[in-house]
Amino acid sequence: MSQSTVQAASPSSATSLARPTRFRWVVAGLIFLIYTIAAADRANIGVALPFIRKEFAMSNTQAGALLSLFLFAYALAQLPAGFATSRFGVRRIFTGAMMLTSVFTGLIGTTSSVIGLKIYRFALGLAEGPLPVGIAATINNWFPPHEKGTAAGIFLSSVKFGPVIVPPLCAVIIALWGWREIFIVFAVPGILFSVIWYILVTEHPSQSARVNQAELDYITGATPAATTTTAAATATPAPARRAAPAWLDTLVRARRITPLTDNKSVFRSWNVLGCALGYCFQLGISNVLLAWIPTYLLSVKKFSVMNMGFVAAAPWVGAVIGNLLGGLASDRLLARRRKPGMMLSALATAGMMYALIHSPADPLSYGLLLFATGVLLSFGFSAYMAYSMGLTDRKTFPIASSVVNMGGQIGGAIAPLATGMLLDNYGWDYVFSFMAIGSLISFVVLLTIAEPVQD
Repeated sequence: MSQSTVQAASPSSATSLARPTRFRWVVAGLIFLIYTIAAADRANIGVALPFIRKEFAMSNTQAGALLSLFLFAYALAQLPAGFATSRFGVRRIFTGAMMLTSVFTGLIGTTSSVIGLKIYRFALGLAEGPLPVGIAATINNWFPPHEKGTAAGIFLSSVKFGPVIVPPLCAVIIALWGWREIFIVFAVPGILFSVIWYILVTEHPSQSARVNQAELDYITGATPAATTTTAAATATPAPARRAAPAWLDTLVRARRITPLTDNKSVFRSWNVLGCALGYCFQLGISNVLLAWIPTYLLSVKKFSVMNMGFVAAAPWVGAVIGNLLGGLASDRLLARRRKPGMMLSALATAGMMYALIHSPADPLSYGLLLFATGVLLSFGFSAYMAYSMGLTDRKTFPIASSVVNMGGQIGGAIAPLATGMLLDNYGWDYVFSFMAIGSLISFVVLLTIAEPVQD
């Protein structure tokens, strides 16, 4: 072989011999950290609410309306955020949204009236709205199909990890200073991490200097132009596709579906709309637990502030575990079938709501019950994010994702307000029954949508 031939072969050989970088998992870590902060910014008002109501008198319905203002604004922001992300990209929209989220969080702690609280909570919802769409698009761009469920589980575990740290941290801040300082302290980390995101995370891994060609080929599924025996040994292979049992595919109505390639087809797809409706009921339950459980523990169970802080964190510890287990199970055990986790969560959550009606008053026992509720409720949440990835292409995915998330956020907004109305007229047993019925409706809706099968 001539020297020129050796030189011509060298670049491709070097590429094929290189070990893949793993920078996509750094991106996953940043997703977890940033959205933990964002989730904490939205959750802290649930702990502060009993103390806010001592300063600003309001009924349960009025308190529920205050909690729901954020969520209505968050839901309204989803479709505009999807279109903006599709047109301008994740990097600018996401960074600006995270900055504004931190600013409005801090401003809540400076307000001197109920009107001010309402304005800042609504603005916080608008600011935070683009974040989940941006993260979903990042996962879709940065991870191969067999890792998207896991990455979605990491993201959704951060949604629940924020509320894990909120109750005990807020209890300490209240004991040292007061409820206003909660929002000022929580505003600082988001500004720092939004800058880190802008510096490190590009629109696509192909644009990142921290991703080598081997990792890019692994993410995109491309076959390198030159391969060698040594390269095959050093490359990271995609895991073999596990075949789903025939009975499972029959149950979830698995089939090949032509990708939705334009926005009109997304809005007309019952699979997308049905997924959004199922998510509507499930996220409503999650937000009731997030917003009202601290009040329930203080006013009904008569827990101390510190006991409340630790017990109120229990469902979100379980939710972190449930999200991760659900994502891993969907990717590795269920052949990328997303519906089984969603359906299991819906049925199991209905049962847990019944258990909460007959719950013990002991903090440890009640905490364990809430922990189990969090695991079961959240087991299917990562599937709601990953489901649309099997229906769309890269162009239409942000729109489909925003439709599903908007459906969830509408339910998440209505449920806390409905809880306040039920409490003013009935009681807590009716609240838990309301959530159980909603979860059963979610299960029935999920039966009607198809499971997209990918190669």
